[in-house]
Amino acid sequence: MTTSLHAQDIDQKLKEKGIVLTPPSQPIANYVNAVRVGNLLYLSGKGPTKADGTNITGKVGKDLTIEQGYQAARLVGINHLSVLKAELGNLNKVKRIVKVLGMVNCENSFGDHPKVINGYSDLMVEIFGDKGKHARSAVGMGSLPNNIAVEVEVIVEIEP
Repeated sequence: MTTSLHAQDIDQKLKEKGIVLTPPSQPIANYVNAVRVGNLLYLSGKGPTKADGTNITGKVGKDLTIEQGYQAARLVGINHLSVLKAELGNLNKVKRIVKVLGMVNCENSFGDHPKVINGYSDLMVEIFGDKGKHARSAVGMGSLPNNIAVEVEVIVEIEP
């Protein structure tokens, strides 16, 4: 498969799913959206920021259902795709989604973190196929910045 055909396939998948990538949000503190080390791109944690700039907020299992948390995690995945596109120019340079750390804003008794972060993981596999399958941790947090429902950081292998 040629590089341009692969890029077209990714763009087509996004279009078919109705996913529109917007410019990535800027960091809210003293850090950057991504750092490249060799063939690895480390993406900073992102939250579920909607196109209008507002966030999905609240504790999953209390303020939000697991399904709403899943959708919030999916939105974080879309936000990370925007960062990747901005950093790489096109998504065909993604060789592999390597490692995902998903953090869920929840109460101490909540135990369905994996079901929530599946929103992110499922999106990566939908878009990248086998290259989207990754190692992952899904953990609960007592709070997250600005009361966002989920935050995810990711390590991506990219073409040299």
